[in-house]
Amino acid sequence: MNMSTDTPILKDFERTILRLEEALNLEKTNIVRDSAIKRFELCFDLAWKNIQIYARKEGIESHSPRSCLKTAFQLNLIEYDESWLEMLEDRNLTVHMYREKYADEVFARLPKYLLLLKGLAQNLSH
Repeated sequence: MNMSTDTPILKDFERTILRLEEALNLEKTNIVRDSAIKRFELCFDLAWKNIQIYARKEGIESHSPRSCLKTAFQLNLIEYDESWLEMLEDRNLTVHMYREKYADEVFARLPKYLLLLKGLAQNLSH
């Protein structure tokens, strides 16, 4: 299955990845940290929604971020890596609560997540 890069939601996903990378290349300040976390949340949401669309075209229904990650493993869009589940937990944590301690911890993991998200985008566009 091939999701063309002409798919608007895939283009949005690719753009949010670039924006996350842009934030991560800046010197860390509280504003940069918080901006990068928000950009990460957008990336993650677009990631699972793109997986959902891809899976649907393959005849598989996935309705939640967790089930989409499981489906992405099955469809070889992503490799099995505990970091995907950690990413899901971090996304849920940052969306539903704010504590500076958690923000710093999540921010420190964003470069690792960026690499995973880039790999997913690349696999979706082939």
